[in-house]
Amino acid sequence: MEKHGNQLETDLHTLMQAAASRRQMLRWISAGGAATLLGCGGGSDASTSTATSSTTGTTTTGTTTGTSTGTTGSTTSSCSIIPEETAGPYPGDGSNSNGVTIANALALSGIVRSDIRSSIAGASGVAAGVPLTIKLQLVNTKTSCASLAGYAIYLWHCDRDGNYSMYSSGITAENYLRGVQETDSNGSVSFTTIFPGCYSGRIPHVHFEVYPSVGKISSANNKVKTSQFTFPMATLNEAYQATGYTTSVRNLSQITYATDNVFSDGTSLQMVSVTGNATQGYVVTLTVGISV
Repeated sequence: MEKHGNQLETDLHTLMQAAASRRQMLRWISAGGAATLLGCGGGSDASTSTATSSTTGTTTTGTTTGTSTGTTGSTTSSCSIIPEETAGPYPGDGSNSNGVTIANALALSGIVRSDIRSSIAGASGVAAGVPLTIKLQLVNTKTSCASLAGYAIYLWHCDRDGNYSMYSSGITAENYLRGVQETDSNGSVSFTTIFPGCYSGRIPHVHFEVYPSVGKISSANNKVKTSQFTFPMATLNEAYQATGYTTSVRNLSQITYATDNVFSDGTSLQMVSVTGNATQGYVVTLTVGISV
C-alpha cells in the first residue's frame, strides 16, 4: 500500500507539472496571437504611439505599444484615440449647478478666446501663476491621423490654489481659466493660461471637451469627446517652486500617477511634451486623437 501511495503521489505531481506547462504554453500562444491580431495596437489597454521622450515630456507619434487611460484605446495603424475621461464636478458646460445656478461658461459672450487668464462677460478676476501655453492638435484616427479642422475645443483647469472658477468658494462669480478655440486647417489650437495647481487627491491636470464646431458648444450633449491630460513629474516639481504654489508642493507629495483616480492605468496618450521653465513659462503640446 505504501508503494502504491508513493506511486500515486508521483503520478499526481507529474500531471500537475504537465498542466502548469500547458497553461504556460497557452499563455505564450495567446500573447503571440494577440500581438499578431493587434498589430500596431487595438486593445482597451493598448496604445499605438512612438514615444519621443526627454527629461520634460513625451511626444506621441508613430507606432509602439503602451498603456492608455480610461475606457477606450481603439486605434488605427498610425494613431490612437485619447481615452474618455470624466469631466469632473466643475465642467462649467451647462451640465450641472454650482449650488446656486447652472454653471455655463459656454454661454458667455467672449468665451471663444485664446488667452483664458482673465474673466469675461462682466467679471474682472485675473488668474495669477506661471505662464503656460497649451498647444493641442486634433486628429482623426479613422483617416490615418488626418487633421480635424473647424472643431471646437473647450478647455478648463483649476488656478494655482487648486480652485475652479464658477464653483469654488469666493470665485463663483469668476470664469477665468475657461475658453474655447476653433481648430485651424492643421487641427491645432493654442491657449494662453497659467500652470494649474495641485489640489488634494488629484495629480495636476487639464480638462477639455471636443465639439463638432463652435456652433455646437451651446449644449454639452453635442460634445464628441471628454478627456484630461497631465504633466511630467519633473515639470510639476520645478513649476511648484515658483511663488504662489506652496500648497501644491505639499499636495503633490501625497499623490502619484499610480494612485490618481484618472491616470492610475497609464498616461501614455495623456502626457504632454514640455519646453520652457518656471521663470519664463512653459509651452506644452499634445496630439489628441478622436474617431469621427
